[in-house]
Amino acid sequence: MPASAAPSLAGVLETVLYVADLDRADAFFGGILGLPCLHADLRMRGYNVAGRGVLLLFPEGGSLRPVETPGGTIPPHDGRGPAHVAFAVGADALADWERHLAAAGIAVEGRTRWPRGGTSLYFRDPDGHLLELATPGLWEGY
Repeated sequence: MPASAAPSLAGVLETVLYVADLDRADAFFGGILGLPCLHADLRMRGYNVAGRGVLLLFPEGGSLRPVETPGGTIPPHDGRGPAHVAFAVGADALADWERHLAAAGIAVEGRTRWPRGGTSLYFRDPDGHLLELATPGLWEGY
C-alpha cells in the first residue's frame, strides 16, 4: 500500500540548544554572535536568526515537565551533549566573521570547502555545541 504524500513544510522555524547557564549563553549568542533577543525569562531565551528562524536556549534539565500556558500544554523536552547548528552567511561575510571570532577569542576548529563551492567554519559555544558558519554552495538549494 503506497504511503500518501505528506503535506508540504514551509521551513525549520525553531532550533533548540540546551545550556548550563542562560546568562553565559546570552552573552555569547546575543553579544558575540549579535543575535537579537526576542524573549527572555528564567525558563528560556529566544533569538531572531536573520528573520528566517528562531534559536531557543533552555537550561539543561529545565524543561522536563509539561508547561501549562493559557493556550495549551507544551510537552517536556531536553537534550544532553554537544549539538550542532549551522548558520547561513554570505560568502563575502566569511572573512569578517573569522576576524570577529578571533577578536572575541573564539577558536576556529575547522574549515571545510565543499564540492558545490560553499565553505564552512566550525567553532564552539561556551557549552561545547559545535556551531558552523556556512556559505552558499554547501547543499543543493543553498
